[in-house]
Amino acid sequence: MPHWQNSDERAGKQHMKIVVDENIPMAQRCFGQLAEVVAVPGRDMDPALLKDADALVVRSITKVNEALLSGSSVKFVGTATIGVDHIDQAWLAANNIAFTSAPGCNARSVVEYVVAALMELEVIRDFKLDGKSIGIVGVGNVGSRLRAVCQSLGLKVLACDPLRQAAGETGLVSSDEAWQADIVTLHVPYSMDGPHATHHLADFQRISDMVQGGVLINTSRGSVVNNMGLSRALDQRYDLSVILDVWEGEPFVNIELANQVDIATPHIAGYSYDGKVRGTWMIYQALCQHFGVEACLTEAELIDRKLNLILDTRPDQAASPSCARDIVSRIYDIREDDLGLRTSLQLSREKRAFGFDALRKHYRVRREFPTVVLRGIDYLQSVMNESEFNRLQALGLLME
Repeated sequence: MPHWQNSDERAGKQHMKIVVDENIPMAQRCFGQLAEVVAVPGRDMDPALLKDADALVVRSITKVNEALLSGSSVKFVGTATIGVDHIDQAWLAANNIAFTSAPGCNARSVVEYVVAALMELEVIRDFKLDGKSIGIVGVGNVGSRLRAVCQSLGLKVLACDPLRQAAGETGLVSSDEAWQADIVTLHVPYSMDGPHATHHLADFQRISDMVQGGVLINTSRGSVVNNMGLSRALDQRYDLSVILDVWEGEPFVNIELANQVDIATPHIAGYSYDGKVRGTWMIYQALCQHFGVEACLTEAELIDRKLNLILDTRPDQAASPSCARDIVSRIYDIREDDLGLRTSLQLSREKRAFGFDALRKHYRVRREFPTVVLRGIDYLQSVMNESEFNRLQALGLLME
């Protein structure tokens, strides 16, 4: 049993220190029962702060490597994210530092972002989803969930994942075929090396060769898309629609490119309340296991029930919805995120970086669709056509 695990919890805490990104929700409740918790901005992590820390819990903006941890007492690193390209895993392993991530924690959130963006694009561009094909590049935690939802929405899904295809997975198409879909959405990990490197996977030529009226979505990592190449392609292809949540050079955003795309958001696709709490809980479980402590909190116990969302769609309760987008925007209005980023880009360069981080730090509570109770189903069926009502059912809302 660890020396700090004893009946006097307060006394035990003084023997362990956990440094966490201040944007990680429920950190104090999860880790505070185990140790002293020090919360700091993710971009302000430095070696001096971590010198006497036992554990470090970060999000994607903190680079965890030798420069940050050399000479520290850190024995456990967790990232409450799906992506791990900000972690030097080889160095951690060589120095006997345990590492864990939170695969799948916010996958549902990213899927819902993509769906909300496409429904919004139907209005912006008079773009109809019916009968369209979607190329899903990368079918891991996010891509596989998106594939299922898109199939339920009636889209023709062209899923592409060279690594899985090489391992024998069936039902996948080539990259060339996926990129000829009406919609191409990127859900790959970021890598610079190897036969399947994803750095600048979407370059000027690949974007220029997209189908007439095509749509490109990137919610993975900024450098998966060559931002300068995309901007140059859009100078020539006015018919293309682009939705970007991630940017090369974050927190600095290419203003010219932001002005060219249809929807621009500040790296928040995976920022649902449920996804962030789930990520914290996954790291909490791993940390407890590493240090030999019994986990005493469940994921359900971390959810603040006062934040549960109930939508009553009956005409005496709210404006009558005519389509699925009307309901989706009440749960998650992607226009708010687009407006927030565009407003921040009007600031000076130094303040733009601060504004980008502030949009993430002070992000509103956004619930995932399967947690939302939708009342008035009989009424909805009477005012919506069958296709629109089927869209709602495909999104997994709880219906009463």
